[in-house]
Amino acid sequence: MSISILEFEKPIAEVSDKIEALQLAATDNPELLPQIDKLKLEETALRKKIYSKLSTWQIVQVARHPNRPHTLDFIERIFDEFEELHGDRQFADDASLVGGIAKLEGIPVMIIGHEKGRDTEEKVKRNFGMPQPEGYRKAKRLMQLAEQFNMPVITFIDTAGAYPGVEGEERGQSEAIARNLAVMSSLKTKILVVV
Repeated sequence: MSISILEFEKPIAEVSDKIEALQLAATDNPELLPQIDKLKLEETALRKKIYSKLSTWQIVQVARHPNRPHTLDFIERIFDEFEELHGDRQFADDASLVGGIAKLEGIPVMIIGHEKGRDTEEKVKRNFGMPQPEGYRKAKRLMQLAEQFNMPVITFIDTAGAYPGVEGEERGQSEAIARNLAVMSSLKTKILVVV
């Protein structure tokens, strides 16, 4: 994954690069360790200072940052034994919506989230995180499955919205979205929505 650095992040990146260079040199010269520790403190202070005073536009840039975590990153770092489930049982699988069963501290949970992809090939495969009707129907199926087995539902929302193409409307996209909202409002299991 390529590292994208926003303009206001450059001072942090410079300190980080110095730390990395010194860490490489410290393998042969342990006397550099105090200098590394000092730079790490400087980096933490600089990060706090910069991120506590972001402009509205800079906050938007951070929210859209190309290296921010996606649903699959959260799943990998938070949950155990993730088993992805596919398809809406009517038309197809929608790769822009990832869903399945996992364990959170030993408790089975249903995870559903948008996945945008990282590189161009994956972004195209995942339709840039814009679900088609089959994605909404898959999410509905997984929520109902979670309810059936009394599993909490954890969702990760990270999308520009539903796919705006004619194909989606031909396959009942607005109805699929409305039905999802109705199912979510009547679920008899806990649901946690992370935006």
